[in-house]
Formats: sequence, structure tokens, C-alpha cells
Amino acid sequence: MRPLQISPETAIKLAEALNVPLERLMHMPQHILLQKMMELAKEEDQPGKQADNKE
Repeated sequence: MRPLQISPETAIKLAEALNVPLERLMHMPQHILLQKMMELAKEEDQPGKQADNKE
């Protein structure tokens, strides 16, 4: 399996956001990475929706 074809800056930001080591991120299968990114996006959307409902 080839490492992901992403820039070093993107890899560092993703590793920090997903809380995984950079080496593990670079060898993560693409479908799993996409799934984790979708979960991260959902988590970011939920607090914003809750804040809107309080106002």
C-alpha cells in the first residue's frame, strides 16, 4: 500500500485534528481516513447547531 498523496502541511494538520501519529496517518487506508474526516466534520457541526438553538 502506498502512503497517502497529500502535502506535508495537510498531513500534519490532519494528524493533529484526528489525534493520531503522523506515521500512522500516512499509511492509513484512504477509505478509513475519509471516514474519520467525516466523523470529525460531524463533531464540528454539532456544537454550532446547539449554540444556534440556544439563541
